[in-house]
Amino acid sequence: MTASNLRELFVHDLEDIYFAENELLDALEELADQTENEQIADAFREHREETQGHIDRVEQVFEMLDKEPEREECEGIEGLISEHEDFVEGDPDQEILDLHNVVAGQKTEHYEIAAYGNLALIADRLGMDEAGDLLHENLEEEEEALDELSSLVEDYDFEQFNEAASAD
Repeated sequence: MTASNLRELFVHDLEDIYFAENELLDALEELADQTENEQIADAFREHREETQGHIDRVEQVFEMLDKEPEREECEGIEGLISEHEDFVEGDPDQEILDLHNVVAGQKTEHYEIAAYGNLALIADRLGMDEAGDLLHENLEEEEEALDELSSLVEDYDFEQFNEAASAD
């Protein structure tokens, strides 16, 4: 799609994040299932529930535009998911996989934060206050999810990797 005005750009980016959120709904379930660390798995399950809320809000914005929700292929999210799948295919040790899953989650949160930040700004500039509020709500939840994942990484037991490397 070629955008020739701000509204068309907004719709394009909305379709992009709609695709991304739907893809992440499945990916978050997979991350939770393949993670043995219960605290991390629970964070993925929680965020999966929030992601459904994000999808619902994006659909509300489509309604405000009098448009059917459509998905524009999001190569950024597809790339992140593919990168993670390639890593998993290498059959890493479970502790490394758990850590990698958290980092993969952080990467997607950064992507979503950028997307929602821009969408909310454009909605505001277009005078779409209600849509902007919904997108800001998604943005805030993505920022909270990133904070939680970042805390999990900071609290991760990296010493176990040093001990394992020393034993080799």
